Amino acid sequence: MVLDSILSSPRLRSPSFRRQFTKDELGSWSTLVQRHRFLLSALVLLTLLCTVYLYFAVTLGAGGTCSGLSGAQKASCHMEFVKDSVAKGKLKIL
Repeated sequence: MVLDSILSSPRLRSPSFRRQFTKDELGSWSTLVQRHRFLLSALVLLTLLCTVYLYFAVTLGAGGTCSGLSGAQKASCHMEFVKDSVAKGKLKIL
């Protein structure tokens, strides 16, 4: 039948096109770094950008409205800030 001829085709029995690696070639860190250089550099760049973003988000964020208060006054100030944010449709996590 046609199905038997397809299944017994020499194309399907040929070795895979994937490159066969030796044990030494896969086991070293330098090989791993060389093969994934682009991915690692993108990860480093992403980490750097996230660090810069978080630095400026924390230092320039909204924190000056209740900074001089303490205790119950600070809690009351935070509650007013949350109420105003909810009323405007913007809820900020403090």
